[in-house]
Amino acid sequence: MMKQWILAVMIGITGVSACAVNPVTGKRHLQVYGAEWEQKVGAAMYAPMKQAQGGEFILDPELTRYIQSVGKQLADRARRKDQLDFEFSILNDSSPNAWALPGGKIVINRGLLMELDSEAELAAVLGHEIVHADAAHGARAQSKGMLTQIGAVVSMVILGSVDSKTTREVALMVPALGAQLLSQKYSRDAELEADEYGMLYMSEAGYNPLGAVELQEAFVELSKSRNEDWMSGLFASHPPSRERLERNQKMARELPEEGNFGRARYAQRTQFLRRVQPAYDAFDEANKALSNDKLERAQDKLNEAMAIEPRESLFHSLQGDIHALHKKPEQALASYQKAINTNPDFFYAYLRKGQVEYNQDKPQAARSDLAKSVALMPTAEAHYLLGKMDKDEGSLDSASDHFRIAAQSDSESGQKANRELLIQDLANNPSRYVGSRAEIDAHNMIWFRLENLTRVSMIDIEISYVWLDEQGQTHQGKMSYRGPLKGGKLDRVNTGIKMENASDLERRIHVQITAASVAVD
Repeated sequence: MMKQWILAVMIGITGVSACAVNPVTGKRHLQVYGAEWEQKVGAAMYAPMKQAQGGEFILDPELTRYIQSVGKQLADRARRKDQLDFEFSILNDSSPNAWALPGGKIVINRGLLMELDSEAELAAVLGHEIVHADAAHGARAQSKGMLTQIGAVVSMVILGSVDSKTTREVALMVPALGAQLLSQKYSRDAELEADEYGMLYMSEAGYNPLGAVELQEAFVELSKSRNEDWMSGLFASHPPSRERLERNQKMARELPEEGNFGRARYAQRTQFLRRVQPAYDAFDEANKALSNDKLERAQDKLNEAMAIEPRESLFHSLQGDIHALHKKPEQALASYQKAINTNPDFFYAYLRKGQVEYNQDKPQAARSDLAKSVALMPTAEAHYLLGKMDKDEGSLDSASDHFRIAAQSDSESGQKANRELLIQDLANNPSRYVGSRAEIDAHNMIWFRLENLTRVSMIDIEISYVWLDEQGQTHQGKMSYRGPLKGGKLDRVNTGIKMENASDLERRIHVQITAASVAVD
């Protein structure tokens, strides 16, 4: 999967002129990346970006079909509907947010649906995101800054670990470009375009554009409260403003006054979500308590959540985490299995179950679950453990592949993977990891300078050297530096060799590291 994502990011310029006419606005603008790039990147990144943010909300399939129906009505008005492949999903995330990837891949969070009051407001959100895709705002941003770095394969998203004091740290490995596209703040012009043409699409689809005005009025008021959820969610990339509200009001006056608000229909379609919202509120509080090491409160709030909605996979995964922290592995495994049974398409429970099985010395079961987790969402932890198992079985090439992927993370597992790669290669290439050179002091004595080029401590460093004495005789020798030499640090060793002419240093002496070992933690 990583290779597929890299390939998608590396899709070349697709023959589109750098100066193109925007089919939505009719304006000319810089755009290097064309529709093929948008389709490839959006399709490659859609699944991992959803996995990285809670997975899809699956408890109410009728609600998903409703969102898709509203989205399709609007997408049918898109000026590039024949070039793009629009898809709509609900993310199982309480934060109020929505986003669009290039190519028309659009999500709205469960948390934002709870904040809307009508189908027209929903149409305003989805229409806004549709225009971001239709007007190629993401592709245009990439074209302007040429932000795509072909070698930048992954970006890390920290969630919170069974084997960590902070309870649940997981380094999720998603394409760097995908994280960049979602975290970027759209330009003022892009936001105004998405508002204006989103309202136009709403009107053409039969919705009252005043729904967008009401939505922006609510957003402006919410922005005054500086609510953390909103500021880190939708408002981070789509900041509301008085200017946007006034432009929406002006646009609404220019559009037909008729159109549906769909308040009763929206209330009816979101009835289940509103009924179970207290469960998700309790779940969010349980997560917060767990992050503060308040396990009893976390369990109490989780009990509340599960009493309201026992089918939610996220609740069973959290129960597994609490059991694991209480060092009850069998109960943890049972809870993770319940999470998998209720949602077999989300990576988290597979990862956690595989971790516990690995620690319980159940390698066959661990390998199966970790492999399933990686197929859904690559993580540094899963790749590191798969590498360890391959190494134990003597499959060193496969182990190295897993370690190399995990090592791209700065997480604890990434650092361990780096260490494993270092150990594997150190015996053959010690000078790659410990630098050395000869230096001469004020008394013409020769010293060997050592530099640890890694982030781990080294011991038993063997220094081999060859030097030419004053009489033209060649001498060979070895010295040992016991250490430890900490990662990134320097030290010097006195050779006891004296050279009369300092300018002869480089010509008469050569030094190389021929052995080294990684220090035991």
